[in-house]
Amino acid sequence: MDVAPDLASLAGRDIVVIGGGVGGLSTACYLADAGADVTLLERNEQLGGRASVMERDGFRFDMGPSWYLMPDVFERFFAHFDRDVSDYYELNRLDPHYRIQWKDGDSLDLAPDVETNVERFEQYEDGAGDALRSYLDESEYTYEVGMEHFVYEDRPRLRDYLDPEVGKRAQGLALLGSMQDHVEDYFDHPKLQQVMQYTLVFLGGSPHNTPALYNLMSHVDFDLGVYYPEGGLAAVIDGLVDLGAELGVEYRAGADVQQIHGQRGGFKVDYAAADPAEFAPSDRHEGWRVDSGGYELADLVVSDADYAHTEQALLPENKRQYSEAYWDSRTYAPSAFLLYMGVEGDLPELAHHTLVLPTEWDQHFETIFDEPAWPEDPAYYLCAPSKTDDSVAPEGHSNLFALVPIAPGLDDDEETREAYRETVLDDIAENTDTDLRDRIVVEETFSVSEFGARYNSMQGSALGLAHTLRQTALLRPSHASSEVDGLYFTGSYTTPGIGVPMCLISGQLTAEAMSDREA
Repeated sequence: MDVAPDLASLAGRDIVVIGGGVGGLSTACYLADAGADVTLLERNEQLGGRASVMERDGFRFDMGPSWYLMPDVFERFFAHFDRDVSDYYELNRLDPHYRIQWKDGDSLDLAPDVETNVERFEQYEDGAGDALRSYLDESEYTYEVGMEHFVYEDRPRLRDYLDPEVGKRAQGLALLGSMQDHVEDYFDHPKLQQVMQYTLVFLGGSPHNTPALYNLMSHVDFDLGVYYPEGGLAAVIDGLVDLGAELGVEYRAGADVQQIHGQRGGFKVDYAAADPAEFAPSDRHEGWRVDSGGYELADLVVSDADYAHTEQALLPENKRQYSEAYWDSRTYAPSAFLLYMGVEGDLPELAHHTLVLPTEWDQHFETIFDEPAWPEDPAYYLCAPSKTDDSVAPEGHSNLFALVPIAPGLDDDEETREAYRETVLDDIAENTDTDLRDRIVVEETFSVSEFGARYNSMQGSALGLAHTLRQTALLRPSHASSEVDGLYFTGSYTTPGIGVPMCLISGQLTAEAMSDREA
């Protein structure tokens, strides 16, 4: 296979990738395609990071990401390797894209057809249909310019933004102000404002702390569409794993990295084997080697583990770029209270994706970012993939999970979780007319503690660093360590940021940063 010219300097290098989340899998593919010898070490029993899978009694749950957005990013990724998305999984466009169920009884289905949505917006506010068209025109422009010149092109230094050409490309983009201010310029009705802002949850922010630049997400949502890959997001992970294997990536399960050392101009990466009593390797991925522990020697290292964990736990103090105080001062994206349920019967009242929202949701965001607490009147998300995919639940049953965004770092002891389970089930019954209690045959919870234990996540965040005004673009941690030559980072803490498509792009940006520095 031809070596991509911009990555040619990586050919023949021995590279260890720590962590098999989407960023790690993507980076490994680019490096192997460039001719590097790549070994990926994953501490858990399966690849995918937060996009893990849980299987119980015939039910299969996507444990983390469940929305397939920005299909163009996946198409561009696979095309780099002369492949098509369809070589690995099939996509279905959802109709409706999703349902918003307000707690006053009102509901709105967002359709794949923009003109249908224009008509539905107009029912809430005179002129809102034309406002939606105008908003989406701006969103499309922001997306096209932003993706090509500010997402796929990494600009890690201030001087990268002082180029007159950058200023020219940025003209017309809503770079300043918050999403709240921006959306208010188009819509007065609070429900329509919520519709245009809900995607901020995917960015780990609120309407008041997320830059207006992220209006681009509405183009993603309304124009590019919401899809479901057959088999769920697990099918996407399997596709990334299979591609990496085809390119020569070697995967190792149960390899819990303990320390990164400098070693004769390169690195020695020590790792411990998983405890056999706690480790049951997944059979989803062929070619896994379940390791007994040891070390790997490498010319270069890439970490897709939690950035703060890598610096604070895997490196000696004198090799860290950021202090403990730095990490403590960051704004983290929400954690989540997740309730996975296998349910008898159908769920006719729900769409594949259903968002249940209070008519006033500022209080919920305040309990996440301002005064951390378990929200009393939660905004939450319900995913029922069995409405689209029969393979995720046994016949006569439904697959459902509830996700409540909560503040990172909350105490989630057993008593608190049990009480909140009751709150969530009560709320679902009251606001979606779906009473689940006597129908649940399989049930698992996942929250702050598990995000910390399974993923070494700072404060148990479900996503990483939020996309606040002070944590966007060059203000996010760098792909290249400033203290350790040859050490790099990928994934949601780096640019371009949070979400499966962004982590996929981070693999490209990390590989390019490595090639530039190692040339």
